[in-house]
Amino acid sequence: MPHAPPLGALLRQYAAGSALACDPVDQGLLNRGYRLRTTRGRYFLKHHFDPETAAPEAIARQHGATQRLAALGVPVAPPLPAHDGRTVAVVGGHAYALHPWIEGRHRHGAQLTAEQCGRLGALLGVVHASLERVMPVEGCEQGEKSASTRGGARTDEGAPDSEPRTPSGAGTSDRRRLAPPGEGVPDDRHRARAARSAPGAERAASTRHATAPAHGARAGKPHAGHPHVHTGTAPPVDAGADPAATFALIDDLLARVRGHRPADSFDELARHRLLERRSLLEQHLGRRPPHSGPVGWVHGDFHPFNLLYRGDAPAAIVDWDRLGVKPRAEEAVRAAAIFFVRPAGTLDLPKVRAYARAYRRTAGATPSELAAAVHRVWWERLNDFWMLRWHYERGDTRADSQFPAASALVVWWTREYEAVCDAFVG
Repeated sequence: MPHAPPLGALLRQYAAGSALACDPVDQGLLNRGYRLRTTRGRYFLKHHFDPETAAPEAIARQHGATQRLAALGVPVAPPLPAHDGRTVAVVGGHAYALHPWIEGRHRHGAQLTAEQCGRLGALLGVVHASLERVMPVEGCEQGEKSASTRGGARTDEGAPDSEPRTPSGAGTSDRRRLAPPGEGVPDDRHRARAARSAPGAERAASTRHATAPAHGARAGKPHAGHPHVHTGTAPPVDAGADPAATFALIDDLLARVRGHRPADSFDELARHRLLERRSLLEQHLGRRPPHSGPVGWVHGDFHPFNLLYRGDAPAAIVDWDRLGVKPRAEEAVRAAAIFFVRPAGTLDLPKVRAYARAYRRTAGATPSELAAAVHRVWWERLNDFWMLRWHYERGDTRADSQFPAASALVVWWTREYEAVCDAFVG
């Protein structure tokens, strides 16, 4: 078995019996998981392999959060303590954790009824509200400070945190103007609708305002033929993804596509989507979002493969590796864009509406908060290419199957922007 964990040394630290079988679990892009059967029962053994999330203190923080959430009745799978009471076992320089095996299956939005979509949104709202209860307020303050320092927490469309990174120094010397009337977010119609939906409603005083996500786009000067975007000074810390960096990344990826031999159907689709995205970005430069919304502790990676169902009910939210302080409403929008995307790259808007209404109710989020988050996640996806970067920079094809729908979604989302926003705020 490749990358076999040191079962003997590990199990001696737990009251879990002796190993009978250990099989890798296929899902997961960051860390490694194993279905472990011992003389005492069945377990999930997690090897925290990704260097950006494998620090023992970070894992212990995740474990503490899930233990406290479980005490509140949130469906999670907290780790089992070792003989010494610790939940992180370090063997040979590698960090492991042992969890109870949760029997269940993953369900995409297409497999959920409208009522179940509402329960899904309510669940995420409960997670956010519960994290606010069990996690330290100073973490939110530190998260805000850290985000400001680095230009925001990266929250690309489901991309693992270990995606290729490049410097991101390009900015806007004129601190880019806000979008003119009719182009900004949320627009006047959505502001008015949000005000009617929740008169006087505001987030709790404990929330903070975050800076924008820093995306995977590379910094660089605009190439010939691109709209002029000033570079040379740092962008506002609360600005969305820098289009100058995105144009440079598109050019780099197009060069990699041209140089790939033998050319295949993936190269053809990648070239088409890159050229299409460049054109879309040129058309919508004035819609760069100015700031993010209230932040708080979030799961950080809420999607179908991190939620187990037993029958019709959620049994466990798993994989808390990206637990952190980020814009909460943006996690809600980003999750919906993954759960409810159809193979052709459209969203099932009636299901989104049921999900978003329930989320707003349980999280205490306002319609205007969701409208702003819709715009930021749309802009994020317009500028994001993590799947292509994995394919062409790393030679890692594990996300290739997601690319057709994900790349089509941003085109449809741009065309149906008003309908998408209505689904989240209506």
